[in-house]
Amino acid sequence: MLMLHKVLEEFGIPASDIRALPFGTGLINHTWKVKINGGEKTFILQRINGNVFKNPKDIACNVQLIAEYLATHYPSYLFVRPLKSNHGQGLAYVEGEGYFRMMPYILKSHSLDVVQNAKQAFEAAKQFGRFTRLLSGFDVSKLKVTIPDFHNLPLRYRLFEESTVQGNPERIALALEKINCMKELSFLVERFSEMERRGVFKLRVTHHDAKISNVLFDKQNHGLCVIDLDTVMPGYFISDVGDMMRTYLSPVSEEERDFSKIVIREEYYKAIVEGYLSEMKGELSEEEKKCFFDAGCFLVYMQALRFMTDYLNNDRYYGAKSEGQNFYRACNQLVLLRRLLEKENQLRAI
Repeated sequence: MLMLHKVLEEFGIPASDIRALPFGTGLINHTWKVKINGGEKTFILQRINGNVFKNPKDIACNVQLIAEYLATHYPSYLFVRPLKSNHGQGLAYVEGEGYFRMMPYILKSHSLDVVQNAKQAFEAAKQFGRFTRLLSGFDVSKLKVTIPDFHNLPLRYRLFEESTVQGNPERIALALEKINCMKELSFLVERFSEMERRGVFKLRVTHHDAKISNVLFDKQNHGLCVIDLDTVMPGYFISDVGDMMRTYLSPVSEEERDFSKIVIREEYYKAIVEGYLSEMKGELSEEEKKCFFDAGCFLVYMQALRFMTDYLNNDRYYGAKSEGQNFYRACNQLVLLRRLLEKENQLRAI
């Protein structure tokens, strides 16, 4: 608690009467809900994970630029802006503890860990689409790249190939069948690269982490805004659309080991399409609109590659709470991709 007192002092908040509890289910940053003076004021406090975000000041810079743009052009948009530290920055540094940010807690709002129905999928897709649309006039070149090559599919495939040669020999042997299955799907890398070469995708302000927990909802489950902007940087619309498909379409998560439970819910796919296009229809080119289905394939495949790469490299990036966790995650995503490809004709028609 002493550390939190120091952090609060950096934001000019007297820490004489606080209550701080762990908050949310995020895997990257450490988050607390902080109540001051018995709950008279409530904030969200986060410690930035320096192992993932090498330059936390880049995040603060991006958020500041976006906040200023939205305040000028769309002042009615709910943007959860971080508090300024005593030094006038959106981050505070505490020696030995790292970088922290503090944001107001939006009363009568909530987030979800799991998509429970197609309406929620629609609302979330609408919010991610709105965020990108409202920033369509923003000079995307001003944004810092907070995680280089985050959604670079060709690079992820090269790293996967390297891990099949340089990784743990025992694990390579155990995973050989699935490794070969992943290699058979490398046509998706060629498809992605060809679209890039043809300039199909326009660089836009993109969230890059479009899971349902990064949307705030009101009591009626109407979307309010997107949150957690660490990964906001220049990118393609397929990153957000594909990430929604990866995390919304199946009723089970990437941790599920009973692969018979992995199915594609077409009504959720339709909800993502309709929600996102309700905001972005006028922004996307006709070629981009034709890539909706591909977006899901690209992101699911990339995540399968990343899990398998980490497994073969002895779980250096994601870590593992149980033996073979990343292997089973990779297999899970591989099944999800197969299910997606099986429904290609129906889903493209939507």
